[in-house]
Amino acid sequence: MLSKTAEYALRAVVCMGSQSGVPESADRLAEQTKVPRRYLTRVLQDLAAAGLVRSRPGPGGGYELTRDAKKISILDVVDSVDPIQRIRHCPLGLKSHTSLCPLHAELDRAYAATQASFAGVTIQDVVDSSSGIVPLCESLGK
Repeated sequence: MLSKTAEYALRAVVCMGSQSGVPESADRLAEQTKVPRRYLTRVLQDLAAAGLVRSRPGPGGGYELTRDAKKISILDVVDSVDPIQRIRHCPLGLKSHTSLCPLHAELDRAYAATQASFAGVTIQDVVDSSSGIVPLCESLGK
């Protein structure tokens, strides 16, 4: 359901959220998240345009979150790169469908539930997960 771009954005933001405010270079982020460097650069630009990350030039610079990971939801990240498209009118363009048909109404409810679920989970929640699995595997050195 999520696009590759949204998945990559989430990987990058989770990685940055794990770094305790230490900027990471795009090369290091690409290595840690297993995202192609060129693709990641575009994703980071989208995240920066949305105000979720910023870059710091120079030695010791790199990319970092603009606010605490507990104040950034999964939905914030997804919406910044590839928002979930809700169904507002008949996708078939049928004039007789003045409201959503049962199929499209059900699909839209599922999209709404997904948005609500994503809104309720912060990046810090993912980083602090008690699942025993470290986000992004061994690459974060935890």
